Amino acid sequence: MTLTSTTRRASRDRSSIAIGIVVTLLVVLSGSIGGGPRTVLGADGSQAPSATPTPTPSPTGPTLLGSTVTFYGRGYGHGVGMSQYGAKGRALAGQDAATILAHYYRGTTLGTIANGTRIRVRILYGWRASPANPLMIFGRRAAWTVDGVATTFPPDAMLQVIPKTTATATGSTTTWRISVTAANGSVLYTGAKPSSLVVRGAAATTRLQLWSKPSSWDEYRGLLRIGTSAVTPTVTVTNDLPLETYLRGVVPAEMSSAWPTAALQAQTIASRSYAARHLRPGVSYYDVVDTSAAQVYRGAKGERATTNAIIEATTGVVLRRGSSIANALYHSDGGSGTENNENVYTSATGGKVAGAVSYLRGSSDRKPDGTPYDAGAPYATWATATYTTAQLSAWFAADARTNVGTLSALDLRNRGVSGRLISVTLIGSAGTKTVSGEVFRSIFNAGRPATEPMLRSTLFSTAPLP
Repeated sequence: MTLTSTTRRASRDRSSIAIGIVVTLLVVLSGSIGGGPRTVLGADGSQAPSATPTPTPSPTGPTLLGSTVTFYGRGYGHGVGMSQYGAKGRALAGQDAATILAHYYRGTTLGTIANGTRIRVRILYGWRASPANPLMIFGRRAAWTVDGVATTFPPDAMLQVIPKTTATATGSTTTWRISVTAANGSVLYTGAKPSSLVVRGAAATTRLQLWSKPSSWDEYRGLLRIGTSAVTPTVTVTNDLPLETYLRGVVPAEMSSAWPTAALQAQTIASRSYAARHLRPGVSYYDVVDTSAAQVYRGAKGERATTNAIIEATTGVVLRRGSSIANALYHSDGGSGTENNENVYTSATGGKVAGAVSYLRGSSDRKPDGTPYDAGAPYATWATATYTTAQLSAWFAADARTNVGTLSALDLRNRGVSGRLISVTLIGSAGTKTVSGEVFRSIFNAGRPATEPMLRSTLFSTAPLP
């Protein structure tokens, strides 16, 4: 999902959005702040329904394959928790953020986390430096400093972190030095790297540009912690900043800032909850990564005025289940229904290894007339190209987990409540093998021509789905 703002516009948007959020969530937040959490309620005070999806019709036995095969499916992503396109459709239908959240995270409550909570985001990992290509960071817009160096550096000055690797009888060692150069080329500082290398802004307006990051999303607020190896010339960089500031680079990356306000409010609270749940101080040097392996984070360049206002108006609001912050998983498009977590996070053979999470239950994402809330999503329905059975056999034979020789049938009956495949059994000339729906999907996607449609979820069959 893809999705520079001015202070004036942010201020104007913030006022109107804040009023709307307060009206929508007041009954819930008053319970959380004044005397313990309450069940998430809709605007009318009723708990939002969470109907079980209608199961996808399954054949009575394995599906025999003809000379050609086409897969037909619905949705995009793992299918657990909030469907972002479903949230958009619900917002367009008039549902508020509290109702949307209650539907996707059954039985959760709204509460708050401490103001000033911080998060550490790993934004560069194992990057290989050299004397000719050192790590480079620029301070932008205002002055900046390096911990342990008694100098304040001007805007647009550049920090270089330079390795020197020396061969030894037992391998090699790497030492590091730093150098700071002004925009005009004059050297402002040079010396050994401090034991703890931390770069921080000297003003609230400072941005730190990680020039060495292979992405245009390379400017950050907060501070940068640079970790270096004593063995190899590799560098890891972590962005340490307030969680609320982090969200400014997450929410518009995960959901278009042009989408309805209620959907963006729901996304903000889900994203804050997910981040807060994954904080691990004292356990690791970072909490989350900046990719879709956690939440996409684009730093300061990713911020938008609309979502900045929503984030500020909902400051600190998270989903809770009992005393714990909810692990508010979400995905692009549920394909008219979401799935129980234990049916998605399985072993490679489709065995259930995860415990059922009470608030991550599959639920129908259809209106009372049967129309999917995500009907406007680009992958609400989809199909792959048509392939010969010989092509499929070759792709799956290339992986030991699915090598059954020449394919003759697929058993597609083991499905979850939304119809997503928990496992797939391949039947062929060399026997049978069973893998999880996700393993089957990944092997198919790796084998197909890169320019042709992929399996976008495990909600698929060999005939169009209702």
